[in-house]
Amino acid sequence: MTKTKPLLEARQVFKGFFGNPVLKGVDIALEPGRVHALLGENGAGKSTLINLLSGALQPDKGDIVVDGKPVSRFSPAAAREAGIAVVQQELSLAAELSIAENIGLGALPRRFGLIDYKALSASVAEVCERVGLTEPLDMPVGDLSLGRRQMVEIAKALFRKPRVLILDEPTSSLSAHEAGILAGLIRKLRDEGIALLYISHRLNEVQALCSHVTVLKDGVVTADQPLAGVDDEGLVRLMVGRDAGDLFPAWQDHPAGAELIHLKKFSAGTALDVDFQASAGEIIGIGGLVGQGQEDFLLGLYGAIPASAEKAEISGSHRPLKSVEAANQAGLAYVPADRKHEGLVLPHSIASNLLLPSLGNLVKHGLRDRAAERNLVADLAKRLTIKGDVTRPVQALSGGNQQKVALAKWLPLDPSVLLLNDPTRGVDIETKREIYLMLQSFAREGKLVILLSSDTPELVHLCDRVAVFREGRVVATLPRADISEEAIVGAAMGVSAKGTAA
Repeated sequence: MTKTKPLLEARQVFKGFFGNPVLKGVDIALEPGRVHALLGENGAGKSTLINLLSGALQPDKGDIVVDGKPVSRFSPAAAREAGIAVVQQELSLAAELSIAENIGLGALPRRFGLIDYKALSASVAEVCERVGLTEPLDMPVGDLSLGRRQMVEIAKALFRKPRVLILDEPTSSLSAHEAGILAGLIRKLRDEGIALLYISHRLNEVQALCSHVTVLKDGVVTADQPLAGVDDEGLVRLMVGRDAGDLFPAWQDHPAGAELIHLKKFSAGTALDVDFQASAGEIIGIGGLVGQGQEDFLLGLYGAIPASAEKAEISGSHRPLKSVEAANQAGLAYVPADRKHEGLVLPHSIASNLLLPSLGNLVKHGLRDRAAERNLVADLAKRLTIKGDVTRPVQALSGGNQQKVALAKWLPLDPSVLLLNDPTRGVDIETKREIYLMLQSFAREGKLVILLSSDTPELVHLCDRVAVFREGRVVATLPRADISEEAIVGAAMGVSAKGTAA
């Protein structure tokens, strides 16, 4: 059988930063009509390889090859010309522009020197239909949820009719329905002869969609093979160099302490009439389909959006908290799902991000206490195994290490309540386990952890109770004995499930 000629290749590429080698002789070949998985822990070099394949970075050594021909000075413009499109894990949309403008950006139709919005809407309508975008095309992208913005990013890539499509954690913020639409679309694109590179830490998606896998570890290809016959355990062994063990730490009982939150008919944004109780030392899960009011519930608790309640006891306050400042003073901390835009200041250093919430406490004689700041940063970096120069921009870190920073910055304030919004989104297996152990440690210390997660197994394995949201309301509260994926998904879909109806 004749071997299919790859559309895009990296041949023996090397890349380093500040004397630190990141890629060490990597080969990968993307063939038409194949979904090719790229796996590896955070920091393995996946993002750097994507940037080389898309022209955003140049290799120090080795070749980027398009249609069998090495390309010198491969740039983003050259990549677009060659039909290569990328959907990055961290979105690159302009919040103030409309859906149509974002999709057509860089290729906007013009008439008499002005943007032809009628032609633009007509040209983007088909691709929006393909990805299931039903919102008005003139709606600003900033008004969309994170999941819907992700679909705009995918539509933007498809609008350019790519021959090669690179998808980096494309389902990390999608609902189950949206992920299903994307899976069907990927299969259609494969059948149309598109070469697809699929990066995901969700191994069930990799198994369902991909037929070939390349695994990176510490900048080196440790496997490049068909996926047939390789199970999830085998994939993990390829990534981490050892047996997977249990992703989730052994279950630990969390004896409940004093009640910290008691709500009756609490409403905030799309969260409606929520009854909720939680105590010190518990890990309470928040489940349900994406966009059912869970995020607004956390934001209302945190004082980030207006809230009302018939009764609200929140960490010593006898009413809903009116501001983020009030929430912080009451001992609440919030880690958002979108670390790039809400959780971190990317151009600032790792040290600066770690210090931000605590700067007011690190003062001596009215001035910043630099020695105390250095000691605090060193301690946090050690506790969370954040390696390397902390004066680097935090955007230089892998996604998993960025998430560690987003969590670690709150620790010096010793919050009594941690509100976590999908804290392991787009995070590799080893870092996930580190975060899970951290949550158990918080509970043992007597803190209350409220964990909103779109990854249902997290809720099953980590939580004392799970409150399931549907259409803004808590439709079931599952005690530990009744928590299962079937019960959570069933309640979220309106199917009979065990638990206490809210």
